[in-house]
Amino acid sequence: MKFPHDAPLTKVTKSLELLGFHVIRSGNHISMERLNIDGTKTPLTMPNHLTIKGSTLRMICTQAGIAREDFIEAYEKTR
Repeated sequence: MKFPHDAPLTKVTKSLELLGFHVIRSGNHISMERLNIDGTKTPLTMPNHLTIKGSTLRMICTQAGIAREDFIEAYEKTR
């Protein structure tokens, strides 16, 4: 599958939750974080829009250290 573009926010959020992230705060942006095995936290911030552009989604994954394949796999599992 190709990387999603104009992906629904709810599906993106659910995909990130499958990858271990949880929502901390929601306003103009959504802040999420993941607690890592070594005790560190990985932060993630994304715009709170109805859909997320593919380029924005790629940037989010890069900054959070999420492999493209891992995100696509989680995305395909969500509805």
